[in-house]
Amino acid sequence: MSEVAIGKRKEKCENCTKQVRLAFPALTAQRSLCFTSKQPVLLSACLSCDRCISDEESQRISQQNLQEIYKVLSLNKRCDASEHKVLAVSVCPQSLPFFSVKFHLDVPQAAQKLCGFLKSLGVHYVFDTTVAAGFSILESQKDFIQRFRRRHHDSNALPMFTSSCPGWIRYAERVLGSLVTPLICTAKSPQQIMGSLVKDFFTQQQKLTPDKVYHVVVAPCFDKKLEAVRDEFYSNLLETQDVDCVLTSGEVLRMMEEKGVLVEDVDSVPLDHVLGEFHEENLVRHEGRSSEGFLEHIFKHAAKELFGLKVEEVVYKTLRNRDFLEVSLERDGETLLHFAAVYGFRNIQTLVHRMRKGRVPYQLVECEGEGGRADKALLQQMEEAYSSLPVRLPEMNPEIQRLYHNWLEGQDSPRAMQALHTQYSQRQSQQLPPDIQW
Repeated sequence: MSEVAIGKRKEKCENCTKQVRLAFPALTAQRSLCFTSKQPVLLSACLSCDRCISDEESQRISQQNLQEIYKVLSLNKRCDASEHKVLAVSVCPQSLPFFSVKFHLDVPQAAQKLCGFLKSLGVHYVFDTTVAAGFSILESQKDFIQRFRRRHHDSNALPMFTSSCPGWIRYAERVLGSLVTPLICTAKSPQQIMGSLVKDFFTQQQKLTPDKVYHVVVAPCFDKKLEAVRDEFYSNLLETQDVDCVLTSGEVLRMMEEKGVLVEDVDSVPLDHVLGEFHEENLVRHEGRSSEGFLEHIFKHAAKELFGLKVEEVVYKTLRNRDFLEVSLERDGETLLHFAAVYGFRNIQTLVHRMRKGRVPYQLVECEGEGGRADKALLQQMEEAYSSLPVRLPEMNPEIQRLYHNWLEGQDSPRAMQALHTQYSQRQSQQLPPDIQW
């Protein structure tokens, strides 16, 4: 998504009497949706309405910018140590290929340059969030297996919806309500699992309280700022978020440009590891059509766990368009698994209409709010850079297994449920008119 200055103004929604607080008008700038009338209203306006975002939440979103980072860095240079904070930056796997393309380097080299730049500013730790993504995939797989096995006596078991798109999650909570919210996978997104990992495990290792760590996530789009300020990821006791600030990849690049930093002049510094153990940097990726590939991981795991079948390659079938895809597992003419990948709000609307009529054949639906709107050339270059990394299944990651043991006291412990899962529920759901326009 393109970057814009985050301002604050008030105006009326077109054909709507509700006053809108447009705190961040370009979070979802190209989506359009109408909640209240026959005329389309930008979803950016609807998501920014005070029905969805409180004044406190809006304030916290407005603070997620470069100035806040500079502020923390400035405080750390002052004599009053009580104001100092450990600054930790977590970089999403989707962002590293962006820097790879912009720096004209391979992904591991770009990661080291990015780490070197951030540490030159005064950042103490720079992490890669692949471990957090691995946790999210494993917990999503577990959630699906449990839902599938109770599908005959639990109407809210299937289809399971999985999404790391905060815009879609908010849409599901505010508009679709109880039709969808019980069906959303409870595993936290990689961003928020990384938040738990840094503010819980890492702070314990460093003998710090969570409020003494300022945790920044570098993510590919503005929507992730929405997720970071959700109430369930905030500690009232410590007055701290699991993720204090989200910066987009473009904002970090702009920081380099503002400071006149040339990539070739930046030292290459290895990334840090949350376990605190030094070893050679070994960036890996997960399998899948997208950068995390939740659908494919869950599909392969379910085929093996439920039916004893090994799936080597997931083959997608295009339906209405390239942003509405199906995947099926068949045996002896019987369909055992039927998943869908649905991108963009138009396609999600089609799926919801089917759900209202009880005609959804899928056991899992992977949803994202936008489909096909990115810079195609840049996206292609990023995918090529990302695909050059070696693949490692989360199940095979020894770091994850050690964290399950050392941090969470086991894979099915109450501590694991608290750190790795969340709940979604209907929030001031709005009734969609039958003639909704997109």
